Amino acid sequence: MGKSIIMTGATGNLGSAVTKRLLAEGYKLHITITPTDTAPRSSGITAKVVDLFNEHECAVMVEEVADAGSDIAAGIFLVGGFAMGSLTETTISGIDAMIRLNFYTAFAMVKPLFEHFEKKGGGHIILIGARPALKPKQGKHAAAYALSKSLIFHLAELINESGKDKNIKATVIVPSTIDTTANRLSMPNADHNKWVSAESIAEVIAFTIAGSGAALRESVLKVYGES
Repeated sequence: MGKSIIMTGATGNLGSAVTKRLLAEGYKLHITITPTDTAPRSSGITAKVVDLFNEHECAVMVEEVADAGSDIAAGIFLVGGFAMGSLTETTISGIDAMIRLNFYTAFAMVKPLFEHFEKKGGGHIILIGARPALKPKQGKHAAAYALSKSLIFHLAELINESGKDKNIKATVIVPSTIDTTANRLSMPNADHNKWVSAESIAEVIAFTIAGSGAALRESVLKVYGES
């Protein structure tokens, strides 16, 4: 049986591009979906409804994939959301909502997958960061979002530290504005040619999983395009 990857957010704009790229590489994809999602139709995809705020359901997902005999090479966790708001406009409830969406959904899958990788002897966890979490000039207009995404970078650092000598590593992909229909509609006057395509990000993710890219460790990859 070929190598498998567990994914969240596979039905989104970025997720669709990543899914297509990894299927082309021959990976078997095990994706989480919500009750209202339409799972992609492919013999290479197994979809399961999972509540990413439910630790037990996330652990069961990983256990089921492993028990089916899959060689899990990586976990790619793409679920997230965005909210505008300056520091003075931001509320505790707003921060909590962003942390739940951008951090808890990742952590709930990272924990059981890390435990599986410890038993298996290695694996790769790929997370999605955000430039506003690295650049206060941008983050000041999206404070809750920036704060929530900063936790992703710290989570990756903890994975890499805890995974030393265990062949477990984390990579953070940091895109700039992704060229999607929704983003074009919300920012019609922006220079869309400078944005990064979902396909470009998918190429970077595929590169980090196999071949020479697999030698990278503790990577924070800024996929900014020209923006």
